[in-house]
Amino acid sequence: MSKWRPFTTGMLVSGLALILVALVVSYILTNFQSTTEVKLGSGVFNVQLAKTESAREKGLSGVEKLSPDGGLLMVFDTIGVWPIWMKDMKIPLDIIWLDSDKKVIYTVANASPELGTSRTFTPPSMAKYILEVPAGTIKDSAIKKGNTATFTIEEQQ
Repeated sequence: MSKWRPFTTGMLVSGLALILVALVVSYILTNFQSTTEVKLGSGVFNVQLAKTESAREKGLSGVEKLSPDGGLLMVFDTIGVWPIWMKDMKIPLDIIWLDSDKKVIYTVANASPELGTSRTFTPPSMAKYILEVPAGTIKDSAIKKGNTATFTIEEQQ
């Protein structure tokens, strides 16, 4: 029978530590999205960022409750006519499309979660960002077409 050598033990421990670090990083990247502050109309919102296709597709699906100043800002790599549906939504939302200058180009107030995929909301022109906030926010924060949002997004490395 051969004995474990210190080198073998060191490699085994290093390999296990590397696997553990990779699992922790993967968990953090999957479950914690970056955030930013969005100022629009009279409102200030602390929103999660959805910068990847999978994060945008998931959106706020499954969210049971959203704080009055919470929401999600979808960031697209290019401008386009980006439609939204209410698949797997549990709460009503106000949806705001912004162009590349962060100017409001289209809004939908009080989109019901009961719509699911039966209705798709599509802006009449191209957008770069979509802001999803609690239903009633458009009215309460006096958000209208032509308003400009202010926010900063850190570039992905």
